[in-house]
Amino acid sequence: MNFKVGDSVLVLDEAFSGVVKQIKGDDITIETTDGFLLEFQSNELVKKTSEKTIKSALFSSSNIHEVISEKEQIKRKQIKTKVKERYEPTMEVDLHINQLVKSAKGMSNHDMLTLQLDTAKRQLEFAIAKRIQKIVFIHGVGEGVLKIELEYLFARYDNIKYYDANYQKYGVGATEVYIFQNA
Repeated sequence: MNFKVGDSVLVLDEAFSGVVKQIKGDDITIETTDGFLLEFQSNELVKKTSEKTIKSALFSSSNIHEVISEKEQIKRKQIKTKVKERYEPTMEVDLHINQLVKSAKGMSNHDMLTLQLDTAKRQLEFAIAKRIQKIVFIHGVGEGVLKIELEYLFARYDNIKYYDANYQKYGVGATEVYIFQNA
């Protein structure tokens, strides 16, 4: 960039600005607004342009028309969600024991069931607090003990209803909970 003595400049990567006072080859001395003389390489400086020049460059009528047409194209391209996807649950909780602990080694069946139920209760309380309407608890098929205990847990809440989750997505090993939101 070509600089002349008297040009207003900004310093790249620094919070300095000033006026060019002396030029020696690639070294340029500037006087900062505080009155200090500092020396910089020409590639560390940028000419300061007036705000009117910047505004006119940014807001010319041709640029405005380009921006408007670009926004209109984006509106047309917006993807609409499918009706099926709109009603998908927003939260899933996998209660399989291998998802909750690294190793179930040394845990009794009672310990595992207690951990799974505690996790389900904590996640349900979280969903209620965060006003999440739908939550799916993936419990697996097995002997059905966890499913029965989950139904007993859900029955203690007045503001929820529960039912088998989408068979195509989860099979018979999941329960969906719908939380009624108070106004």
